[in-house]
Amino acid sequence: MTVNHHIEQFHGLPVFDFSNDPKDPDHPRTPPAPGEAAWRLALEYESAEDFTALWSSFLATVDPAGVRALVIGPWWQNAYDALDNALDTVVRDAERLPALRALFIGDVTYDECEISWLEMCDVTSALESFPQLEELRVRGGSGLGLKPVRHDRLRALGFETGGLPSAVVRAVAGSELPALERLELWLGVDEYGGDSTIDDLAPLLDGARFPALRHLGLQNSEFQDEIAAAVAHAPVVAQLDTLDLSMGMLGDDGAVALIEGQPLTHLRALDLHHHYLTEELQQRLRESLPGVEVDLGHANHEDDPEDRYVAVAE
Repeated sequence: MTVNHHIEQFHGLPVFDFSNDPKDPDHPRTPPAPGEAAWRLALEYESAEDFTALWSSFLATVDPAGVRALVIGPWWQNAYDALDNALDTVVRDAERLPALRALFIGDVTYDECEISWLEMCDVTSALESFPQLEELRVRGGSGLGLKPVRHDRLRALGFETGGLPSAVVRAVAGSELPALERLELWLGVDEYGGDSTIDDLAPLLDGARFPALRHLGLQNSEFQDEIAAAVAHAPVVAQLDTLDLSMGMLGDDGAVALIEGQPLTHLRALDLHHHYLTEELQQRLRESLPGVEVDLGHANHEDDPEDRYVAVAE
């Protein structure tokens, strides 16, 4: 996924923009059946209506009982409006959405609002209100909150941020998610609220918390070398099919740790794109992982660690 474009697919479904604006050049369009699309609800810049009105129009137009996936785009009339009102509006109607299996909060591009300026809220209610939810993805870190929860059906959880609060990392680690197969955390930088440490990640690495986990992404971090060193000896790695340490400030020290740590040859894919590895270490990694799809794209060459940067910050 990229923060520069709106998503086109979610939960295996094409995204369909719901519009209640007769001036929209794409309105009216023949809509898909309720369960055949991920329905995107978004307010245009300086829209005259608020999210509550848009949501009411959606419920009156699309049978909510068949909706399988929702995508919330820009929800504000003022870019500093927090998410809480929009999220509350959706969860209040949870009983009308029995088929909902996937929710994406914050399909907002960089041109619409920088990722670290998105005013989020505590998103625990999204999990508590939809016990059948299988996928939750959230973009934006400012004001983001989460409490530890138990959820028996959630299979994929992702947080895209330029700075993921440590309290959210600890809440994920403290949650009971027995069906979770995919976990993706964009940790970001301290300047934008990414204040987690390697200690906060330790419960995610011991292999006991999420027994069904097959994909782990610990990405976009200033301390990517520390993460690589921890992962190199982490019990959770043995159960993974894919591992993603991309988008951060990974250097040669982290690469050496991965090479000299536990075997990674059982992985199907290892994503390290956006890194600071020398050509020598890139070659050593490839040679040490025959049969593994290793993504070493977007190589950066800043020798001074002070000049390095993560892929997504502001």
